[in-house]
Amino acid sequence: MNPLLTPSTLPFQLPDYANLTDAQFKEAIEEGLAQQRAALEAIATNPEAPDAENTIIAWELSSATLDRAGSAFWVAKAADANEQRDAVETALAPRLAEHNSMILLDSRLFNRLVRLRDRADTGEVTLSEQDRYWLDEHIREFERSGIALDDAAQQRLRELNVELAGLSVAFEQALVDGRNASAVLVTDRSDLAGLGDEEVKAAREAAQALGQEGWLIELTNTTGQPVLADLVNRDLRRRVFEASVGRGLSGPYDTRQLVLDIARRRAERARLLGYEHHAAWVAADGCARTTEAVLGLLRQVTPGAVELANREAEELQQALEEDEPGARLAAWDWEHYAAKQAASKTIDPAVLRPYLEYHRVLHEGVFAAATALYGITFHARPELHGFTGESEVYEVCETDGSTLGAVILDPFTRNTKRGGAWMTSIVDQADLTKALPVVTNTCNFPRPTEGSPSLLSWDNVITMFHEFGHALHGLLSKVRYPSRSGTAVPRDFVEFPSQVNELWAWDAKLISRFAVHHETGAPLPAALAERLRASRSVGEGHHTLELVAAMLLDQAWHSTTLEELPASVDELEGFEAAALQRAGVAHELVPPRYRSCYFSHIFGGGYAAAYYGYLWAEVMDADACAWFKDNGGLNREAGEHFRRELLRHGGSIEPMESWRGFRGAEPDVSHLLRRKGLANA
Repeated sequence: MNPLLTPSTLPFQLPDYANLTDAQFKEAIEEGLAQQRAALEAIATNPEAPDAENTIIAWELSSATLDRAGSAFWVAKAADANEQRDAVETALAPRLAEHNSMILLDSRLFNRLVRLRDRADTGEVTLSEQDRYWLDEHIREFERSGIALDDAAQQRLRELNVELAGLSVAFEQALVDGRNASAVLVTDRSDLAGLGDEEVKAAREAAQALGQEGWLIELTNTTGQPVLADLVNRDLRRRVFEASVGRGLSGPYDTRQLVLDIARRRAERARLLGYEHHAAWVAADGCARTTEAVLGLLRQVTPGAVELANREAEELQQALEEDEPGARLAAWDWEHYAAKQAASKTIDPAVLRPYLEYHRVLHEGVFAAATALYGITFHARPELHGFTGESEVYEVCETDGSTLGAVILDPFTRNTKRGGAWMTSIVDQADLTKALPVVTNTCNFPRPTEGSPSLLSWDNVITMFHEFGHALHGLLSKVRYPSRSGTAVPRDFVEFPSQVNELWAWDAKLISRFAVHHETGAPLPAALAERLRASRSVGEGHHTLELVAAMLLDQAWHSTTLEELPASVDELEGFEAAALQRAGVAHELVPPRYRSCYFSHIFGGGYAAAYYGYLWAEVMDADACAWFKDNGGLNREAGEHFRRELLRHGGSIEPMESWRGFRGAEPDVSHLLRRKGLANA
């Protein structure tokens, strides 16, 4: 019996991962598709007048098996891919896209929703606030998805949706394989000067795992590579950087055609739906509402970011010349000399890392902050099996001891795992189903080695707090319907709670708890802790510019008409360069955080034309952090207000209504500009 076909009897309704096969994932998702089709057909043909019970509730329950199986599969596949799971994803992606189109282009379902709205407007039925928001959002989704198109246009829309689903899967799979293939092999141990013993050991083990002699420097998803900060050998820094920016431009994992095919189909679909371009279609579904609003925010930040980056570059050039007179600063030098320049203001990563042991940061930092704010506590459940053999399951309890839900963590890097870090939900909180939330965090932190625990960089610590902010959004949800639970909010809102949670990584009292030497037990010296906290704005020019450049590159791909998009892979790099030049962010020393050919967020994930959402959310984040500062910082009263007015609503009401309930006013961009040192720009 396939354990995904019925509700799980395990604690927290956890999927029975210990006994699941890859074939059962596929079988259960296919059965879930069939069950929902049948249930929606019954709704569409129901002769009774529509009400909340026979339409909204029936609709929500129609996807129970599909949601259960899909949530279990996608997180496991992203964390631990294999040929079988790749094949399942490849086979299912177009079918899921066609299924979604079938729903959103069914005029019978649409008309039933409109009729229910009419009955509510005339007082024939009474809908709760959450019912009405559900209804209005579903009607709007139908309208945005082409319900008004004629038959021929709807058929082409279905084709485009299926094609795009398959292309995105192909891009993501090529990206993972290409990243692994682009790892840089080093054959001379002396070339690794600057790396710590553990990093050298990890590089050696990575090479041995592939049967190679030497040391293998593996790449991360981003353009910049953390290893560049430490490598002394300038030529090796160049090799690593060029391997990073060259991904997807040639060879067996060339993604250029996939990028063009995806961008062109999105442009065609947007026009079919009556939008000027894909970016306009996306913005209309977010808090921004228009592309002009998106670009307006980016333009407020761009000049100051360029100015700050140029000032930073001048300082780094001087530092380089002290080592190599007459040399000119290159992009592969930036991280190395930025780390050296920051040494007087920050802490040498090699000095800091022994104080940042993963489990200590988790319990005394991430979990402790959540307890201080919301009163919730975390209890290891080692007897429970997560979505990989290495994942850890924690029960989450309220102050009174009652169970709130569970969180599953899969922290360490592996070559079968997608790059980056992310949160998912395996079980959605919902009053309707009485389900408690089960959320996940999947990351790529350094693996512990024999005799040594996982020691983190400060960036890793920030990532932990960020992703757990998403987890808290899911855990603290208190909504009626599963589809509105937790992080089911617009892309330009979803990053806001997670960015706010980063604030607590910098809290002095928390740092004194989680930054403890893993061998001696000594806390991070107070002077170093203060220097760490004072370093928060160091390198802000580079950081902001690389992010804004990526956001503007995303907008360029998705606000360009079909006729003006590149038609040949040979035109791709020229298009990218011209887009950055027009936007005023073309900077030889600061490339975008992601170039087009490895921009997973927009060509493999769900951030197409919405990568700007990180900055949009950061406006609210900076404003919210100012509020926390004014209200005592890390304390229960402030935390309860944030939970009650914002986190608990999930996507059950208009997101900006949640914001106004929390803050009492519209977001104020001045807090962000001051934080970044751009207030005068």
